Amino acid sequence: MAAKDPADRILIARIAASARWGRETDPVQATQKARDAFLRRFLDLVPESVVDPEARMRMAEHLRREYMGRLARRSAEVRKKK
Repeated sequence: MAAKDPADRILIARIAASARWGRETDPVQATQKARDAFLRRFLDLVPESVVDPEARMRMAEHLRREYMGRLARRSAEVRKKK
């Protein structure tokens, strides 16, 4: 049964995270697939007419920064309302 108490859920999550990262010898390698998939999300948004790989990567990086900036702004707005 899932914990309903927020403090208990936090404790369970910390235990799970410690167990996960306690078994990893290379955390960077362990998260590589996820980071690659996240980057692909933005590479897919770059127009196909852009064929230069360096230009595609630069544009994808800017799209990623835009996305993260929007998330940060939304987060700040929510915190401000509280």
